[in-house]
Amino acid sequence: MLFNSVSFAVFLTIVFLLYYIVPHKYRWCFLLAASYVFYMNLHIGYGILLLLATVLTYTMALGLEKTRTVRGRRACLLSGILPLILILLFYKTAGPVIDRLNLLIDAGRLAMQPFTVRILLPAGISFYFFQSMGYLIDVYHGRIKAEHHFGYYALFVSFFPQLMAGPIGRADDLLPQYKKVRPFHYEGASYGLKLMVWGYFKKLVIADVFAGVVNKVYDNAGSYVGSVFIVTTIMFAIEIYCDFSGYSDIAVGCAKLFGIDLAANFKSPYFSFSIKEFWSRWHISLSTWFRDYVYIPLGGSRVPKQRHFLNLLITFLISGFWHGSSLTYLVWGGLHGLMQIAETILYPKTRRGVTVERRRHIWQLPLTFTALCFTWIFFRANTIQDARWIISRLFWDIQRPLNYLHTCIICLGVSRTAALGMLASVMILAGFDLASLKHDVIASFSRQKFFVRWPVYILFLIIIALFSPKGVATEFIYFQF
Repeated sequence: MLFNSVSFAVFLTIVFLLYYIVPHKYRWCFLLAASYVFYMNLHIGYGILLLLATVLTYTMALGLEKTRTVRGRRACLLSGILPLILILLFYKTAGPVIDRLNLLIDAGRLAMQPFTVRILLPAGISFYFFQSMGYLIDVYHGRIKAEHHFGYYALFVSFFPQLMAGPIGRADDLLPQYKKVRPFHYEGASYGLKLMVWGYFKKLVIADVFAGVVNKVYDNAGSYVGSVFIVTTIMFAIEIYCDFSGYSDIAVGCAKLFGIDLAANFKSPYFSFSIKEFWSRWHISLSTWFRDYVYIPLGGSRVPKQRHFLNLLITFLISGFWHGSSLTYLVWGGLHGLMQIAETILYPKTRRGVTVERRRHIWQLPLTFTALCFTWIFFRANTIQDARWIISRLFWDIQRPLNYLHTCIICLGVSRTAALGMLASVMILAGFDLASLKHDVIASFSRQKFFVRWPVYILFLIIIALFSPKGVATEFIYFQF
């Protein structure tokens, strides 16, 4: 079930009410059952993959604890993570390969019958696979001890608020929380609900509304030229941020209802002064996962300069492939790697490894955002050919500024009222993110007087109810990864 569906609202209400009725020693079991119901509601077979990842990494972690030889420990580690990697590779590549074969068959290049099998990536599989692999690697390196209670470990892997798209948790942070006695805490639950409302505002009022315009243009890229691509690319940058950070806000807020603190996954990323800073603020749990389990094992920055650059590029190419086997994702990841390399060259480190102090200039914000939007073209484009078309037609007819802008207005097909609504929602978003750089906005606002707070709460609920798209609930973008 989707976070933005009526069925989830009913599910969460029931689970929340029963959770604090169930005795503490059985709450882990109740949450575990609820998590499997939540996940298997999408497809009953998904529970098998979730259980497989849980049993495999749990067993291998216990094996690591009992094994003393280097060879034996390495065998346990590889036995735990290689099957998961191979399953991920299968789901990431099998579907696109079959689609490509069918295209060749339709074009008459292969004399065989088209494949009718459709292989879909199970929702959230990358996230809980990465979380369980990270746990096993941490046990291997002795950072944590293996968890002997299978139920607590199974809950760590499957906890439903974070199961579908993170944040990717760490065992040393979450396992102790599942074991702790957690009486109902009004302030924590209240904060969680407010964070969820903010997440729904970003998803329903901004991301889903922008998606209608972005999809119309990007899914028919060959029919458009000029400034419409610039506008819709900026809209996609806002859409994907609000879609994914909205999910994370809902997940973190939902977990707080049960007294569980998940790590923040976004910290005002579009107020970054560099690509490196952006990645310290965007999808933080996945960024740190790649840093700790890919980049640092490759050697990180403590290697010769050329090898350091290669490590950066490899890490971001793997990140691109994690999003999909399409060439567009690989180019997206490669561009981020190259931009990080360029920043490392422009702002080198001293011999002691300390970054040279530099002043931040206001122009770095729009420059970084422009670079990010350029990479988003490849991320959103359906094919590399579409991306090339979009880039080559960005400034078509710009020598006639009035025509350049008028073409965009016609192609977008957005009414003045809708445009003003979009602009207002983005201004609210920007104001919230800007204030978040120094304050916890929700906590600060919660301390305001009753007659100040509640009109705003009610206003947000009305906006979500009236101005979000109606009909079938739309999936979150990162469910496909």
